[in-house]
Amino acid sequence: MLSFSEVINRALNGPICTERDFDLGIFVPNLRKVLTKYNIKYDPTTPISSDDDFADSVWQAGMEFLEATGMYCLDTERRIIFTRAEIEGALQTGPKGCLYGQGKDARIMPRRYPEDKTPPWCSGSGAGPVSKEEYVVNIVKTYAEDALSCGITAPALTNVDGLPVQANSPTAIEGAVRTILLTREGLRRAGKPGLAVVNEVSSAIRAAEHITGHRFGNQYVDHLEIGTIHELKVDLDALNKVVYCESLNNLTFAENGIIIGGFAGGPAGAAVVACAYNPVDMLVLRGAAQHPFIVPFEKGTSSRRDALWARSVSIQATSRNSPLPAVSPGYTSAGPLTEMAYYEYAAWIITQVVSGGSIEIAPPYRGVLTDHCSPVENIFGNGVGYAVAGMSRDDANRIVLALLEKYEDKIADPPKGKPYTEYFDPANARPNKACVKLFYQMRKEFTDEFGLEFKNTAPF
Repeated sequence: MLSFSEVINRALNGPICTERDFDLGIFVPNLRKVLTKYNIKYDPTTPISSDDDFADSVWQAGMEFLEATGMYCLDTERRIIFTRAEIEGALQTGPKGCLYGQGKDARIMPRRYPEDKTPPWCSGSGAGPVSKEEYVVNIVKTYAEDALSCGITAPALTNVDGLPVQANSPTAIEGAVRTILLTREGLRRAGKPGLAVVNEVSSAIRAAEHITGHRFGNQYVDHLEIGTIHELKVDLDALNKVVYCESLNNLTFAENGIIIGGFAGGPAGAAVVACAYNPVDMLVLRGAAQHPFIVPFEKGTSSRRDALWARSVSIQATSRNSPLPAVSPGYTSAGPLTEMAYYEYAAWIITQVVSGGSIEIAPPYRGVLTDHCSPVENIFGNGVGYAVAGMSRDDANRIVLALLEKYEDKIADPPKGKPYTEYFDPANARPNKACVKLFYQMRKEFTDEFGLEFKNTAPF
């Protein structure tokens, strides 16, 4: 694989280009060319495609697009360009599934394929904003107690000692330290001290914050999530994080957000760009897993029909053609303790798993409301992921179409649900009766209506 020092060299000394010229003069025209050449079009009637040839065409379009476009470094205003041989070299020598965590809690993140019977990697995510330190501990503890949980993303602490956590400030450093210590305490209380924390400091933004927080965890258990910038861009701060991880031989999650309605255009363009990111994540971010999410510019939910389709074809394309495992997060429109949130979670989880990916279950209501993180829906999502492993894409498509009928017309005005203190008892870290009742009601509905068999016994 291309050395990381050469990647840095190209970020510092590659062809000069303004950001506007990159976006409008290079990125958009090159994407349009491959969409036309490979006849890639969005099909709203089939949120889960079962066409292998089409998936491979999306992949080839992504590789051709990446070779012609490269990446853009915002700080230096330089293009980072790769040859096709360098792209293929990354695909031939990249990670094929790594061990995450430590001791009895260690789990292998598998490379999966469409309709694969191998159970997915399941990460829960408390990554939404959380206002109190005891909530961090309890959210982590509850989710970690589920037998199917492979790892967790730490909640995002919003304040320290009454002061807001602000990027590139002392409160951000202190918030990063407290977040990882509180997360590790939650895992200890759950009896899983070695469980992987795949995004250890979700409240951190800058490299100094990530590195400081990481120092207070176990560097071979907790892993840094390093992200690109929409679309196909990176900054020096992200590359600083990579240097740190490379020095420690540390595993990283390479995160990519692709926006439907942005420079990627519609769902067809978003799917192609998601594929292009896959070798980028190995070459530039040195990732052990790809962490892509495709969301529409409006509302930012993963459960919309066009986002489901783009997720389906891009994950099928990457899982068929790349060794790098794909673990995608998903965001619902509805908030916790609502039936709609359960339907939305199930729709994108089923789409992801049958297409060959693994899952990270993000907080409800797009993860934007403070103290609306719910480990209960996360545990439900783990069960869905295991239940559909090995299901055919055609059967999964029928289920997702039925689920869309239940919630699609409500996405524009979804229920916000209830805050953490109204469905959980913070004192004993247990959901209240109404929350537990809805959890089992929804599991029964999915078993009766769709035949899903849940393999996990809830820890409450």
